[in-house]
Parts: sequence; C-alpha cells; structure tokens
Amino acid sequence: MATHKQAEKRHRQSVGRSERNSYYEATLKSLVKSARTALASALPGAKATTADSVKKAVSWIDHIATKGVIPKQRASRLKSRLESQLAKR
Repeated sequence: MATHKQAEKRHRQSVGRSERNSYYEATLKSLVKSARTALASALPGAKATTADSVKKAVSWIDHIATKGVIPKQRASRLKSRLESQLAKR
C-alpha cells in the first residue's frame, strides 16, 4: 500500500476509474450482444427492428470511445462490423 499522500490519492483515483471503466465495458458488452442477437434472429428485410438495437450499441460505443475507455480504433472496428451486418439484412 502507498505511504505518501499523493500515492494514496492516486490509488484512490485508479480504483474509482477502474470501477467506472468496468461499468462502461460491461454495458458495452451487453449492448453489443443484444445487437448481435437481434441481427441473428431478425428476418431478412426487417431492418427496422434490428436498427434500433444497433443504433443504441453504436451510440454507446461512441460515448465510451470519447471518454477513452476503449481505443478509437476498437470503437471503429466494432461499429463497422455491426453496421455491415445490419446492411446485409
């Protein structure tokens, strides 16, 4: 454990940041999973139902990428894959 005041503060900050980032990551995973299941179970040509779940996931991906929780390239890759699957429907 840290013994200096500044080191203790940095530890507190890192713990808080880690908890916050794990929330963002868990939400990301659940939104992407729900979008992928919606894409997999949707009938061909029924874009309206799946587009909403993909839109939510893409919005969340953009949100956490701007916060620096995930790298910009990973965000771009995730969005591209979801949107290309949506375009195939």
